Amino acid sequence: MSSATHSNPSYERIRRLNAIGIALSAQSDQNQLLEMILGSARELTHADAGTLYMVEPDGQSLRFVMVQNDKLNIHLGGSGAPVGDNFPLIPLHLEDGRPNERMIVAWSVLNKKTARIADAYHEEGFDFSGTRAFDEKTGYRSKSFLTVPLRNHEGEVIAALQLLNKLDSSGEPTIFDDSDQDIAESLASQAAIALTNRRLIDELRTLFDSFTQVIASAIDSKSAHTGAHCRRVPDATLMLAEATSGSKFPGIEEFYMSEEDMYELKTAAWLHDCGKVVTPHHVMEKSTKLETIVDRIDWVTDRFEILRRDLEIEKLQEELAAVRQGQELSQERQTYYQEADQQLADDLAFLQGANTGGEFMADELIARVESLGEKSWVDLKEKEHRLLNDDEVMNLSIRKGTLNNDERKIMEGHMVHTLNMLEQLPFPRHLQRVPEYAGGHHERMDGKGYPRGLKRDEMSIPARIMGIADVFEALTAHERPYKKPMPLSLALTIMGRMVEDNHLDPDLYAAFVYKKVYLDYAKKHLRDEQIDEVDVDNLPGLRLASVSQA
Repeated sequence: MSSATHSNPSYERIRRLNAIGIALSAQSDQNQLLEMILGSARELTHADAGTLYMVEPDGQSLRFVMVQNDKLNIHLGGSGAPVGDNFPLIPLHLEDGRPNERMIVAWSVLNKKTARIADAYHEEGFDFSGTRAFDEKTGYRSKSFLTVPLRNHEGEVIAALQLLNKLDSSGEPTIFDDSDQDIAESLASQAAIALTNRRLIDELRTLFDSFTQVIASAIDSKSAHTGAHCRRVPDATLMLAEATSGSKFPGIEEFYMSEEDMYELKTAAWLHDCGKVVTPHHVMEKSTKLETIVDRIDWVTDRFEILRRDLEIEKLQEELAAVRQGQELSQERQTYYQEADQQLADDLAFLQGANTGGEFMADELIARVESLGEKSWVDLKEKEHRLLNDDEVMNLSIRKGTLNNDERKIMEGHMVHTLNMLEQLPFPRHLQRVPEYAGGHHERMDGKGYPRGLKRDEMSIPARIMGIADVFEALTAHERPYKKPMPLSLALTIMGRMVEDNHLDPDLYAAFVYKKVYLDYAKKHLRDEQIDEVDVDNLPGLRLASVSQA
């Protein structure tokens, strides 16, 4: 290729246009993309000023998104100051419904044609009164205009590019020529593709985000008692990820997450319990130990009422027999009946309390449940029954929470369903790790978790972060019927013990504490009475973290 070709202005212009087209297709930031479009158009046509308009979603008006003028040192939109309300919307139709063809940019959009004006002050057919008013106010002289519509792949105009005052070699305004129009229209075509692609990507991401959140909301709505879990875990997850990413915190010094990495983790957090959509409602919603379709504690209460009535009948019969003999019921027997009645009341209150569940049920309490189960009552057919059947004894003896072993396995099975569901989805490259992150929040550092029994060194840091977030949310949730809202100090103490038990990651737990992520979360989600003083120096589990060994 000859040196003459290299020095040819037209060649250089086309080469620059190609380079700009490549850059436009690679730009992912909307504001930078818009700024690149306007700046490149001005560069290629030597325009002193320019404006970029976007068609509003309703298609009825144009919005100023970027205004540039070198002579007046105006740079609004993009990396410059916000456009603000100084530039009102430009209607595409008048109040009577007629097209607004007196405004040159509106005409260009409505007719999908380029408009080229040699001198606005001497142009008939368009209203440049606003331009003249601007010039009078600023001392500027608006002369040549080149207005180009940007059409998408469906032929719809999505934006408009207006260039003002082409400058000649001496810096004086001159007219835009045919080559300027050709290069501007070529750039507009590439810009429209880039804008459309960016818009489609953004719309698809918005749709995808909404879809994941709809799934999470559907899961939350299955239970009034865990009804905000899927919405709060993403907050706790991202708070810890943001606090640790790039922080050089001991034990996780190399951990860093980009914006796209954070988005991937956020998606995983929203979908971390998606498998619960197939969990039976009576298990998800089991708020008491005896709950099935109904709470069977009411059946137990009815049996106690029968026992108390039988006791009252027995007492009355004995009193009647004493009266017939001209005597009164002895004080000893009266005391017996009073104590027996009180014992029935106490036993019922105990079982009602045991039915609500809790964090721990001691051996002696379980023994009392089993002992009460051996008592008996008699129905109307004089048939004798145990006060509690085997299933009721088993459920009332649950040590933690309200789920028995079989139900807990069903609940744990939601992780298998979560992985099965997520691994079937064709996630794009930047979301490939969503199944791993979402599927690891019930794993343990010692490999005794589920569903895959992974150990700490087999899990990524984001997956371990989700484990911290999931436990913390569950501990501090104030909707759980079987426990009072837990204060921060107790929740962090329990988590510290879980660290000592090789359940949670010690370094991430330390970061959660020392960087006060728990407090940021608490201010957003917990009740005031839950936010108490935390004695960090005496929390268990911290001595196992790298920060304490540094």
